[in-house]
Parts: sequence; C-alpha cells; structure tokens
Amino acid sequence: MKLKVLIFSLLSYSTQVLSQDLPTKESYHQKGKFFIYFGWNRAWYTNSDISFNGANYDFTLQNVEAKDLPSPLAADPYLNPSRFTIPQYNLRVGYFFSEHWSISFGDDHMKYVMQQNQTVKINGGISDTVAHYEGLYSNEDITLTSDFLQFEHTDGLNYLNFELRRFDNILKYKKLKLNITEGFGMGTIMPRTNTTLLSKERYDQFHFAGYGVGALIGLNLTINNWFFIQSELKGGYINMPDIRTTKNKIDQASQHFFFTQFNFELGANINLKKKRK
Repeated sequence: MKLKVLIFSLLSYSTQVLSQDLPTKESYHQKGKFFIYFGWNRAWYTNSDISFNGANYDFTLQNVEAKDLPSPLAADPYLNPSRFTIPQYNLRVGYFFSEHWSISFGDDHMKYVMQQNQTVKINGGISDTVAHYEGLYSNEDITLTSDFLQFEHTDGLNYLNFELRRFDNILKYKKLKLNITEGFGMGTIMPRTNTTLLSKERYDQFHFAGYGVGALIGLNLTINNWFFIQSELKGGYINMPDIRTTKNKIDQASQHFFFTQFNFELGANINLKKKRK
C-alpha cells in the first residue's frame, strides 16, 4: 500500500509540474542539444496475480511476491565495458527541442525475480503433467517450489520507452548548475523471461509481452555545460498479457503490477550547432 501511495504521489506531482511553465532567472541554453546517459537502478514491485495457461493447465497464483536482482557492487561488472549489460542499468538518448523540454528514448533494464518457496493461493486446474500437482484448485495454498515453478524476468524486464521531460535550473555556481527534471513516458515491455513450469522445457528468449507507463522526478548536476550526474525517482505501471513460458507457443502467462525505480546516471550534453562568432 505504501508503494502504491508513493507512485500515485509521484505521478500527481509530475503531472502538476509539467502543466506549468516555471520561470527561470536565465535562459537554460539547451535548445538543439542532444544528450546521452548511462547508469544503474534499484527496483521495487508490488505483489501481483500471475495467470498461466496452456494445453493441459489453466490456473492463477494470487499475490505473488517478487524482487529485483542487483549485481554485487564491484568494478567488474559495473565498470567492465564487456559486461555492462549484466547489472540493472538505464540507457537513454534524447534531444532538447526547446530550452526546457526534451524528448528521449531509453531502456530501463530492470530484473524481476519471483521469490521461491513462498506460499500463495491458487485457483484453476492442472492435468496430464506432474502427478502430485494434478487437480482442481479453489483458493488453496500452494508453495512455489522449484519443481513446480521458477519465474524470472532477469535479462531482463526491459522497459523500452519514450519520455517527455522538462528541465529547470534551480542553482548556479561558477561552472556548476543544479537542475530539476520532471517527466512522463510510455513504451513496450520486452522481457527475456526465464521460466521452468511443471517440468516443461525451459524457455528464455526476448519477447514483446506488453506495455508500461511511468513518471519521474530527478536532480541533475551539470559541470561545465556538458558532463552531468543525475539521480531519479521513477514510478509506473506494467501490464504484460503475453508472456512466453515454454517453447510451446500455446503456453503463456500474464501479470500486471506497479514499480518504483531509483536511478543513478552519468551523462553528457552534445551541442552539434556551430558556435556563433
């Protein structure tokens, strides 16, 4: 409940700020610039109902808990160019079409891991498969052991999205500028879902599974007008009605949940315009 309240507050605040044309003491001098950043995230998810259906089963697990999977903090893999996609990361490129507004595209590479051995409620039916799981279920308890289900979006829960953002300078000291940014976005979810279900053959491939929407607020410290350090708090909603679970295309899962991200990023502003003499 606390997570839902945080996300709702974030969405409401961002929408309110975006609807205003905030005054600034000086021109932000960003129009025409491109930017790129790369960074890392931690993520939190609300519990969700997950439905599974196939040729010989159709059931729903209720209120399933999941967590992210951050890599241990170390130079390798975080600073290793050949392994940069292993941690949970954020990559984004964008363009300032006005002094304060930008449009951008990015990948929020989160990881989602269903917690093993938790006990949840199950409704539905299972037949012609692992013998001790066959039967009809009506709001019964089941423990999610590895021989029944392993369910992860660990390479990862890829939120590919476009965002509209506003930037405003709130403090300037010599070559340092502290800026505030707010925005909202939407996009598609392309997870690489690692699933083992009822002893069926594991499936682990990228697949367009659904969509997401979100909003953010962040602080940006720009040095010498080009290099910047940025932190963000982002919240949103993900709906995946078409998750692949086995090599048989008829086997599918669906779920939806809210998420919160905390992001830390390093980036650069790139001015492709020729300077006036």
